[in-house]
Amino acid sequence: MARSPRSEAGARVLVLATRNPGKVRELMAMLRDLPLAVRTLDDFPDIPPLDEPGETFEDNAVVKAALVAHLTGELALADDSGLEIDALGGAPGVRSATFLGPAATDADRNAWVLERLRGVPAERRTARYRAVVAVATPQGDVWTFEGRWEGRIADAPRGTGGFGYDPIFLLPDLGKTVAELPLEEKNRSSHRAQALAAARARLQALVERQEDRTDAGN
Repeated sequence: MARSPRSEAGARVLVLATRNPGKVRELMAMLRDLPLAVRTLDDFPDIPPLDEPGETFEDNAVVKAALVAHLTGELALADDSGLEIDALGGAPGVRSATFLGPAATDADRNAWVLERLRGVPAERRTARYRAVVAVATPQGDVWTFEGRWEGRIADAPRGTGGFGYDPIFLLPDLGKTVAELPLEEKNRSSHRAQALAAARARLQALVERQEDRTDAGN
């Protein structure tokens, strides 16, 4: 079992089951007001890269969260997310980060999408971001929460913020891509924010359960 870095003041540790710096930045910002000592897989160098063998976002989130909770002995949170494009039959979907192979960059994947949508009119460029967040305990309990963010695929990349498909994911009501939004605005509305908002009550309950056990032992 990987050794957990202990938190200050006995706060409950939550391990984010990712090494993706974009996801870490967003999740950290959305969790900062909860009484948790948040760690990432960078704090557990002995844990190997996590596989995503499932056929659904939920499958992958559950596998990652359950494994990290088991290996660290701490509460764990995993996210699996991707882009579904209606004109491409829902692709790239659950393989959004991997379908072009491990050497491909975000820019490569965005270029692939734009090439396949060349000439497709705006009304047929509908798409959505989907995310599933899984929360797991070392005892084997797992809960999942889902979020969706509807939009369209832009004609060309715009903006320098975010990561992944954010430069080509257009929000028609705002007339901006996600990469053109401040992080705070993205974190109020995104698919990941929606899923994490649904998970907050469970995280709070797990913190309170830990506090009750601590008080009972005093």
